[in-house]
Amino acid sequence: MPSQLDSLKDFTTVVADTGDFASMQEYQPQDATTNPSLILQAASKPEYKSIVEKAVAENKDSGLSGAALVEAIMDRVLILFGLEILKIVPGRVSTEVDARLSFDKKATIAKAKELIAAYDAEGISKDRILIKIASTWEGIKAAEELEKEGIHCNLTLLFAFAQAVACAEAGVQLISPFVGRIYDWYKKETGEEYSGDNDPGVQSVAKIYNYYKKHGYKTEVMGASFRNVGQITSLAGCDLLTISPGLLEELQNADGPLEQKLNADAPDSDLKKIALDEKAFRFEYNEDAMATEKTAQGIRAFSADIVKLEELIKSMV
Repeated sequence: MPSQLDSLKDFTTVVADTGDFASMQEYQPQDATTNPSLILQAASKPEYKSIVEKAVAENKDSGLSGAALVEAIMDRVLILFGLEILKIVPGRVSTEVDARLSFDKKATIAKAKELIAAYDAEGISKDRILIKIASTWEGIKAAEELEKEGIHCNLTLLFAFAQAVACAEAGVQLISPFVGRIYDWYKKETGEEYSGDNDPGVQSVAKIYNYYKKHGYKTEVMGASFRNVGQITSLAGCDLLTISPGLLEELQNADGPLEQKLNADAPDSDLKKIALDEKAFRFEYNEDAMATEKTAQGIRAFSADIVKLEELIKSMV
């Protein structure tokens, strides 16, 4: 009998949510996503230290110094991890722009182009890269411009329906709504336990998915940040799901088949199509306490881990 992981792959593109190469090789996902926290975790392990050392060695004679040198090494670490991942997965890798640029449209665009150029110098087509950007208004507008130049984006730290609508209107390639962090917020706020279709994180992604399919948006929906297998199986049929190694193992060790919960051919939605200019977006987003809190928290956490990674690099320079 096929495993639940095999069954899930019949409906949904499975993506590895890790910086660990061994896990990717074991579970054979189509794509892989990384973020500053995952890269920091991986770079701190002895088996991946050589990647950071290589990035340092390649830049030590660059003529750069101080913050500019650290930034160059940081970017190279991201690229080297991405290159190794692309040797394993047949599809795409998401490489994240510095979270500290989340409110700077111009700098986000510039950094995205630098990353794409670095991959291009290694012979990697931009079609295999997703530039990961926080779903702030500035991030969404940066992604809109990048998409027009053929640079595809993954809008992350997405919690509000307003963020999803703005991303679709901007024509971004993919969004990553954070199921588990939405669940965390409501569990803490209400003291209640949620499961299956009653999980507010699951409900959020299903609403976005059905809205996109009903109104013909091409933006892909990739559920992310799962806390348990039930959240994953409740979203079987979503375009993509990015899953941590521990939950991939649970799915692989459980027998299928799974029921397809989401269906692009028959979206369950009576939501009318809306469009949001900046003022409307900011108001609707501000009305969602969960989204504003979790987005801000996520940006702070990713920024803190970038600083930790910088400190690790400084200790090696």
